[in-house]
Amino acid sequence: MDALAVVLNGPEDLSISRLPLDPVGESDLLVDISWSGISTGTERLLFEGRMPPFPGFGYPLVPGYESVGEVVAAGANHTALVGPTVFVPGARCFGAVRGLFGGAAARVVVPAARATRIDPDLRERGVLIALATTAYHAIVAGALPDLIVGHGVLGRLLARLAVMLGAEVTVWETNQIRMDGALGYRVVREGDDPRRDYRSIYDVSGSVDAIDSLIGRLAPGGEIVLAGFYPGRFSFAFPAAFMREARFRIAAEWRPEDLDAVLAMIADGRLSLDGLITHRADASDAPAAYRTAFADPSCLKMILDWRASA
Repeated sequence: MDALAVVLNGPEDLSISRLPLDPVGESDLLVDISWSGISTGTERLLFEGRMPPFPGFGYPLVPGYESVGEVVAAGANHTALVGPTVFVPGARCFGAVRGLFGGAAARVVVPAARATRIDPDLRERGVLIALATTAYHAIVAGALPDLIVGHGVLGRLLARLAVMLGAEVTVWETNQIRMDGALGYRVVREGDDPRRDYRSIYDVSGSVDAIDSLIGRLAPGGEIVLAGFYPGRFSFAFPAAFMREARFRIAAEWRPEDLDAVLAMIADGRLSLDGLITHRADASDAPAAYRTAFADPSCLKMILDWRASA
């Protein structure tokens, strides 16, 4: 059994290749992927060769942690699960080729616990569940943001969740193309914002160079939350942080209870995933699609369509 998959052979070296799949075990599902999303955070670092080293990292690899598909077969322990639409946050089923994160493929084998049943009416919007859950995990661990840095998809989802939970939110954005699309919050340039009393600043810019600027915008005892993924080391001038008794928090991987909460909010209409997918491409055009996702500021979220890729 095999499947077409996006393979990063090395930095700037991306192809569509047919890879052998691991056999379906007793506790596994076989999922035909319909859509996968391209991450402009971690996947861009992998593509550009800027991902910091960590255990299990290396090329070649299959990227992707935002996939939606249909369960077409199951191991002996889960035969009743065949048929539904599921969200899959990646897979490790390609033999010697690493799954990092392994969701950008026409077909994957995953443990049943890694596939979450979702409403089929979500269709391609289901790929956004990963970022929505990432945003929710960041928020529930601390105070609601009153400033968010970055108006990409993650920043927009953070802002939507914060507004839903009763916060008044400002978002900073540097690119004019990305300043539209606010729902219940304001988007401004940093230089146009005079406030220096933010209690909770969430940074999703991916930049390691803005910490001093953010510290200068904190109220005493305020917190900076690093909710993106960053390729370099952070440093900051200690006196300003000292004077404000600044606090720092890192939001990392979401948990199953976060996913349950986000799915409930999507189901009852409290959290909208509309207006976030801007670009679509057939999976066969993946090399060009990845470059567009990383280079075109008008591209908030690029979707690969796998339905014609057997």
